[in-house]
Amino acid sequence: MTSSLPDVKTDRAADCEVHCVHPEAVARAAAGLPDEALIERATTLTKVVSDPTRLRILSALALEELCVCDLAVIAGINESTMSHQLRHLRALGLVTFRKVGRIAYYRLANDGVTRLIADVLEHAKAM
Repeated sequence: MTSSLPDVKTDRAADCEVHCVHPEAVARAAAGLPDEALIERATTLTKVVSDPTRLRILSALALEELCVCDLAVIAGINESTMSHQLRHLRALGLVTFRKVGRIAYYRLANDGVTRLIADVLEHAKAM
């Protein structure tokens, strides 16, 4: 499989050709960084979105509410594995569910998750 990403090892045109640090810019950027706990939570979130199965699940739920069985078919995994994935997504606050009788219907937890999935997919299209 070929990648459309640049070869990081050979793309040196974007490197600085001289060593020069801008202390004021470094101080401003460092002061504006999120705290470590937020960085860790955001890193966990991006790892979840980077998993193809989970991105399929979240993308499907961005379109409509679906039950565990429907999601398993869409993602191409068995229902037990789907339940495990959904527990993980629920624990992270990305999805929620409602029960109708014995059927659990899942949906994205909020509009922020919907925007995140849309933004990730839109950015990937533009690459």
